[in-house]
Amino acid sequence: MTATGTVRPSTSTAGIDWSAVRSDFPLLGRTVRGGRPLVYLDSAATSQKPNVVLEAEVDFYEQRNAAVHRGAHFLAEEATQAFEEARSAVATFVGADDDEIVWTSGATAALNLVAYAFSNASLGRGAPASSRFALKPGDEIVVTEAEHHANLVPWQELAARTGAVLRWFPVSDDGRVVLASDVITERTRIVAFGHASNVTGAVAPVAALVAAAKAVGAYTVLDACQSVPHLPVDLHALGVDFAAFSAHKMLGPTGVGALYGRRELLADLPPVTTGGSMVEVVTMVSTTYAPPPQRFEAGTQMVAQAVGMGVAAQWLGELGMPAVASHERALAAELLKIGDIPGVRVIGPVDTADRLAVVSFVVDGVHAHDVGQVLDDRGIAVRVGHHCAQPLHRRFGVAATARASASVYTTLDDVVAFREALAGVRAFFGAE
Repeated sequence: MTATGTVRPSTSTAGIDWSAVRSDFPLLGRTVRGGRPLVYLDSAATSQKPNVVLEAEVDFYEQRNAAVHRGAHFLAEEATQAFEEARSAVATFVGADDDEIVWTSGATAALNLVAYAFSNASLGRGAPASSRFALKPGDEIVVTEAEHHANLVPWQELAARTGAVLRWFPVSDDGRVVLASDVITERTRIVAFGHASNVTGAVAPVAALVAAAKAVGAYTVLDACQSVPHLPVDLHALGVDFAAFSAHKMLGPTGVGALYGRRELLADLPPVTTGGSMVEVVTMVSTTYAPPPQRFEAGTQMVAQAVGMGVAAQWLGELGMPAVASHERALAAELLKIGDIPGVRVIGPVDTADRLAVVSFVVDGVHAHDVGQVLDDRGIAVRVGHHCAQPLHRRFGVAATARASASVYTTLDDVVAFREALAGVRAFFGAE
């Protein structure tokens, strides 16, 4: 597998023609709403896909389609090789080892896998070593007020099943996680937090959170959905115990994601989904389980999607994540200029320090859904609503926001078109 194609390897922003990068994404050549050029600023919800990813999936189905880790025939061997090469590509991209990457159907499934594995351990399931993950009443699970629902609800459920207590770090008025000293205690067993907010774009203080968790022997779970596609991420260097991310937000297919777990932790973690392909010996009364990562990959896997995710990781790696981060930081600065438009208020940091090109905002006197409709009429796609982060919106006293979010294919022309259209929204509704 190789991400051959039109990417020009480079480690600097100046060395990359970002308009040419955009041309690798066929969907972005579309026109919408009466022939208007599409301006796609909804990448935090899902990203568009470059040709190499689309071609990799087609190639798999046309040339290599077979079940993996089962058949002994030629196609099965090729499919298994492509599947495992994709795992290796994803592992390399995030600074992990191959056997520390578990395929899942997405980041939500990955986070639920960890939470339910802790629940199973709390019920005494798994090998004796699984008891290290058992929670009991009074233990504490810590999150932040910035979490989206996928990294909040599973921990609420785990707390309900085990009698543990859910605690959280608050968020400041500018959307930063506040490291209150009394949130993590000697009772804390899990600290789960997003690397970057899908609402404010703010990057969490990962090093401080990991250090605080380690000081009390707690496990760390990183929701890396918004960081992996936009920043250089080295999970070993970050020192987290588990991490989750999805392919569709990093230029890959839908229906596939990954759970990272430190090798020694995955070895002791009890399984969650059971069935075929994750076992060693099965009798009519008992089963022994395969070592990770296969222990957590029951059933027929999403092979073509995994291959596509591997190509996406390789493609981004060839592009150079430092250059991607620099490009998107420049776009963030341009997006934040909407704060100069009368009646527009940015939710989150208003400078580019430790934040991504994800900018949520409200328009005085106009509902977010109406903002989105006006922009859509001009060919500009943004997200509206609570972005699966109701507590964070409640923190800022708003029920909904509009959100513009960029990716590698976003250009300055996109942002300028967005700003110009947004500047006319209040006048359109007579709200000025």
